[in-house]
Amino acid sequence: MERVTLRIPKQQIEEVERMVDTGQFPNRSEAIRSAVREMINEQETDAAEKTRPWAKV
Repeated sequence: MERVTLRIPKQQIEEVERMVDTGQFPNRSEAIRSAVREMINEQETDAAEKTRPWAKV
C-alpha cells in the first residue's frame, strides 16, 4: 500500500471522525479508502452505462 498525503477541510475530517467513533469504520484511513472505492465503482458503473445504453432500467 502507498501513503498519500492530502488536505481535507476540518468539517469533513470531523465527519469522518464521527463515523470512526460510532464504529462505522475502524479508522480514518479505512473510511477514506472506502470513499475512494465507492467513487471508483460509481465511475465504472457510469462508464458501463454509457457503452451499454440498453442496460438502463
